[in-house]
Amino acid sequence: MNYRRTLITLTLLLLLIAGCTSQPIVNVTDAPVVTTGGKPLTSDQVRDAIVKAGSALGWAMTPDSPGLITGRLSLRDHVAVVDIRYTPKAFSIIYKDSTNLHYRSGQIHRNYNGWIENLEREIRNDLLRM
Repeated sequence: MNYRRTLITLTLLLLLIAGCTSQPIVNVTDAPVVTTGGKPLTSDQVRDAIVKAGSALGWAMTPDSPGLITGRLSLRDHVAVVDIRYTPKAFSIIYKDSTNLHYRSGQIHRNYNGWIENLEREIRNDLLRM
């Protein structure tokens, strides 16, 4: 009987660990716009760098209004949607919506944060090239 109870407990524990794919959502807030030469950029240049960076990673980038781009990444049956706010001095990537990423109470599938880290890195790289 003890063997059976131990086996059931271990099985439940393994299922619990396997299901731990959620993490707190990571937003990028007011990341500075930095260029190699240190020259200031216009809002249009920052927008273009963000759109180029997102598109290179498979994001559908839609400029909605001055200072705001909506980014949408669709991978298989997973969808992530973010608001990207920008000025000539800074940009932010903020969670907006998702499908099949198990969003709940500020927690989301761990892959989402990796996608946001990649997007931020690519934006920074494109800004440095300006």
